[in-house]
Amino acid sequence: MSDSIKLKLVNSLRTELESKIASSKEEINSIKESRNSDTKSSAGDKFETGRAMAQMELEKMERALSRSTKLLKDLELINLEKQYKKIEFGSLVLTNNGNYFASFALGKTTIDFKDYYAISLASPIGQALMQKQVGDQVVFQGREIIINEIK
Repeated sequence: MSDSIKLKLVNSLRTELESKIASSKEEINSIKESRNSDTKSSAGDKFETGRAMAQMELEKMERALSRSTKLLKDLELINLEKQYKKIEFGSLVLTNNGNYFASFALGKTTIDFKDYYAISLASPIGQALMQKQVGDQVVFQGREIIINEIK
């Protein structure tokens, strides 16, 4: 059952990343179209400002696309067969105070009516949990977290 939960989490994250990639590509195409269809008017400064702003937005969307593409590649590195003894990238952590998937910060996902939080190990909660084992306790933001299971 836990293997199917982890597989469902990976698939959910993959779907979310693929959606972000598609959205970024659409936005990039839209910005390029808009930028390229603008014709220079008598208000030259206004035209140049508009092109500069479009270029900045284009660069921002290209960075978002690159980030999502990298995360999608990193997602493929998660070994669903591995039995984790300590919390590390790819481990599913079940605690008394929430369930965490050590991957990257993509927020809450609900699978089979339970909430799971995709967290980065570089995040504060990720740092608190990293390398901990079943039975370990950590205090995070005033809450005691007891690690019940690592998958």
